[in-house]
Amino acid sequence: MTPRSRRIVLPAAALSAALALVPAPNATHAQGTPKILLIGIDGVRPDVLAEVPTPVMDSLAASGWYTAGTRTTTPSVSGPSWSSMLTGVWPAKHGVTDNGFEGRRYSEHPDFLTLVERERPELTTFAAVDWLPLASLEGGGPALSIAIDTLVAVDGYELGWAAADSVVAARAAQHLASASADAAFVYLGNPDETSHRHGSIGVEYRDAISLSDRHVGWLMEALRARPAWEEEDWLVLISTDHGRREDGGHGGDSPEEMTTFILASGGATGSWPVAGPTFIVDVAATALHHLGVPSEIAAELDGRSLAAPGEGRPIR
Repeated sequence: MTPRSRRIVLPAAALSAALALVPAPNATHAQGTPKILLIGIDGVRPDVLAEVPTPVMDSLAASGWYTAGTRTTTPSVSGPSWSSMLTGVWPAKHGVTDNGFEGRRYSEHPDFLTLVERERPELTTFAAVDWLPLASLEGGGPALSIAIDTLVAVDGYELGWAAADSVVAARAAQHLASASADAAFVYLGNPDETSHRHGSIGVEYRDAISLSDRHVGWLMEALRARPAWEEEDWLVLISTDHGRREDGGHGGDSPEEMTTFILASGGATGSWPVAGPTFIVDVAATALHHLGVPSEIAAELDGRSLAAPGEGRPIR
C-alpha cells in the first residue's frame, strides 16, 4: 500500500515563514468533534517553569488541569522519554534506552498518531519537530512513522534551536489554522539545548522557556482561527520529557531529573479527577481516550487516561 504520509523537511530559509506573535485564547469547548494537540517542550523542570513568566501556559493551566508531579522514564534522557510519551509504554516494551534508539520496537508499540491512523484511518494526523531522530531513520528513530499524514521536520542543529522552534511553531500554526486536523504533535527543543549549551538552569534557560510559551500562544491562536472552531472539542496537552540538574545535565534518577509536568486545556478537563500519581506514559493514553480509540487498544498501554479515575500504572 502506498503511504499517505507527506514528509516535509524545511531548510534554513523557511524561517522567513514565521508568524507574528499572537495572544493565547481561553479554554476550548467540551462539545463537538474531539481533536487533540500535544505540545512537547524538551527538558523543562516544573519548579523552574513555575518561576518563569509564561502567561500563555499559566492561563491554560488556570482554566484547565495541571500537575507538576509526573514521573518520567529511567533513564531520564530524550530517546526513551519521548518514546514513552508518544507510545504510552515504558522502555521495557518500546526498547529505546538511550539516544541511539538501538533496539527500538516501534512496529510493536507505535506512536499515538500511528495508532490513530491504524484504528481511526478517517482521521487526519500531523506532526512538526526539530529534533530529527523523532522523524528520520538517519537520526536514530524514528518515533513518528510514515503512516502520519503530514510530518514537518527541521534540523535544530542547523538552524539554531530558537530559530528552529520558531519555524516549527509557525509551520504548525499555519497547518492547524487552515487544514484538516484531528490529531497533532508539535515538538519544541530549544529549552533543553539551551540548558546544555550554557551548563545551567539560569537566565538563558529561563528565556528559552519563555520563548516556548510564546510559541504555544501561536498554536493556540491558530486553533481559535479554525473555521470550525465552535464545532470542535480540542484537548491540548503540554508536557516535557525530563527535568534536569542545576548544571544543565540529566539522565539520572534524582527528583529534579525525574519529575515532569502535564498541562491539559479544553472543556473536557472540567470533569477530570484531581491528579493522583501520573506518569509520562499517561500522555498518549489520554490523547487516544479523547479521540475515542477502542478501549482494547488502551488496555495494551502502560499509561492510563487522565480523564479516568484510578491510580497510575507502575513503572516496568
